[in-house]
Amino acid sequence: MSDQKRRVAITGFGVISPLGNTPEDLWQALQDRRSGVTPIQQFPTETLPFSFGGECQAFSGDIGDFGELGPSVKKQIRKGLKVMCREIQTGVAATQRSIVHAGFGEGSLDPLRTGIVFGSDYITTLPDEFTEGVRACADSGSFEIDRWAEDGLPKVTPLWLLKYLPNMPACHVAIYNDLRGPNNSITVREASANLAIAEAYSTIVRNHADVILCGATGSRIHPLRTIHTLLQEQLATGDIEPESASRPFDKDRQGMVVGEGAATLVLEDLDSAVKRDATIYGEVVGYGSSSVMSRTGIADRATSLANSIQMALRTANKRPTDIGHYHAHGIGTIQCDQAEADAVQRVFGPKDQQPPVVAAKSYTGNMGAGSGMVEIICSLLACGNSQLFDTLNFDTPDPACPVRIAAASDA
Repeated sequence: MSDQKRRVAITGFGVISPLGNTPEDLWQALQDRRSGVTPIQQFPTETLPFSFGGECQAFSGDIGDFGELGPSVKKQIRKGLKVMCREIQTGVAATQRSIVHAGFGEGSLDPLRTGIVFGSDYITTLPDEFTEGVRACADSGSFEIDRWAEDGLPKVTPLWLLKYLPNMPACHVAIYNDLRGPNNSITVREASANLAIAEAYSTIVRNHADVILCGATGSRIHPLRTIHTLLQEQLATGDIEPESASRPFDKDRQGMVVGEGAATLVLEDLDSAVKRDATIYGEVVGYGSSSVMSRTGIADRATSLANSIQMALRTANKRPTDIGHYHAHGIGTIQCDQAEADAVQRVFGPKDQQPPVVAAKSYTGNMGAGSGMVEIICSLLACGNSQLFDTLNFDTPDPACPVRIAAASDA
């Protein structure tokens, strides 16, 4: 290996999102200003204070949703579907689609020089997995925990845990495609996707791989996870039109909207990509991460975000004025949006000095760990088409969030 630092190109991507399952569908929805937030179909919502979310309604889990597959991979995935929950299925589907998008056919990836880095949430079990076991321990009218080992556990499907482990997307993809390079899984909530890209980038720069399939999958639409979210997060609730519920940085925002989605980037050593005449959609040139907390355990989001942005600029050898647009986390809660706006001001300066800001969560809601990867693809599509997309529902600027939301004149 030469002393020259390896460069890392983006040569393909795949997506499963509330806006569609292809880059073309995703971009068309952004251009049409079409929200992916609709009434939830996966489970009853009558007892919840909201009934809408960013569901991947075009994804059924059928083998056809996994894109173009060679005979061997198709057979393996069809067999493996029974040990994949929905989040894992969307992650695997996005990855298989990314392989095709990057121009790799079945068996064309070098097994020893291709790896996987995947981000995910902690994946919550569906209540149905334990229904029969609980019922067996509650025939007296109340649940008896002392009976679980003998009467309840035998009613649980032996392989149930494999359906929900957060490292399984990477495992499935590696097995189906015979990839024996570096394999890693990252579980850091909404930061998972971006940190996965940082790890994948570093792996290629260190010459431990030539290609990394770098993906992320997540969901906030789940019977149990939704309850957790209600207890822990500020949600947009009540009688709201679904398409107007997600309002990043708007003065009238009420909170986060739940969503689901997955996406994968194909990251590749630039020399290898050029050698095979691959289409190059972008390049990873820097990254940053930070965690700041007070001695009393209170997170300082603004400082963490500002630190991360500044570190990314330093590692990329870029100045704030070099940035063409900033893709915001834009989760739509009062405090988080204010903290992000504060961070943007610290790094880029006042509103009139900032790059245009976009927020795809206005279309999709919060897809958890999958959000960052889907949003990066949105930005890649915007750059490739030399046109930024609108942020939906930004109707009334909030003085507490002085960010420069992209306008029609921005390109």
